[in-house]
Amino acid sequence: MFNPLRGHHFPLKFRHFGSPVRAKRPNLALYPHLKKVAAGRMSGELWRLIESAQNPQFKIWNDLQDGRAIKKHGLYILAGRKLVPEALKSISEPFLSGFEPFHVVVACEPKDVADLDIPASLDRYRLPRTLFDKLDISGTNFPLLIGKVPELPQADLSRPPEGLELMVALGDPNNLGALMRSAAAFGVKKLILMEEAANPFHPKALRAGANAQMHLKMARGPSLRTLEHASGPVVALDGTGEAMSRYKWPRDIRIVLGEEGMGLPETLDAKRLAIETTGNVESLNAMVAASLALHAHYTSVS
Repeated sequence: MFNPLRGHHFPLKFRHFGSPVRAKRPNLALYPHLKKVAAGRMSGELWRLIESAQNPQFKIWNDLQDGRAIKKHGLYILAGRKLVPEALKSISEPFLSGFEPFHVVVACEPKDVADLDIPASLDRYRLPRTLFDKLDISGTNFPLLIGKVPELPQADLSRPPEGLELMVALGDPNNLGALMRSAAAFGVKKLILMEEAANPFHPKALRAGANAQMHLKMARGPSLRTLEHASGPVVALDGTGEAMSRYKWPRDIRIVLGEEGMGLPETLDAKRLAIETTGNVESLNAMVAASLALHAHYTSVS
């Protein structure tokens, strides 16, 4: 009700006999979580509530569970009690591959983000638990970040490599994410994703990559099946090749990694390298083999 004497709106409640009194506000000293919520409102941190699974915005987010939908909408969801805080700490740093900062944070309650350093530029959305769990497919019970998929340039394979460049066709998002983690650890200068490769922003790839996507320069490549030549030197991992332990690694080189079970095109102009093993198993996991090669290059040229 409006009080003309003070010029302010006051929340009022009425006693049984109709005499108006000021409504009591909760003691924020006794309820610290309300203090945090109130502080957020005072600083302009407004939360938008989505309550229906039919909400158009929620339907898009709920669709981001596979690579095709991520490509269609140009969005991805980052989840994880470790990954989300790390990503927020790096949000002011220039990401590679044209990364834009995250633009949405999703939580069940504002208090869920009280300990996170969330920029004021992020849109904030609240979801009831039933809807939140549909997006939180890993069951992290932690706020989610939604980001835009960067536009990846087409790799120019006619130009010689600059540093270590990894050409990968792994179709399993778990393997791709784990390999990206190794690539970031061992100084890959460019990750070239062949047409057969999984989407690097698939939820499984993001989880396995441990935020490596933000620290790798990425580009798109052609189909591995049609790849015949790339400016070199170029090596490919092949169980029938020369022992990798005897190879003299140059600083500038491209490594080609095919998908498990598919092999490499016979027409590919590349030196074949093999990783020596006991022979007790037929072959190594492609991600493991590639990580060993990346480490061998890193220790050789460092």
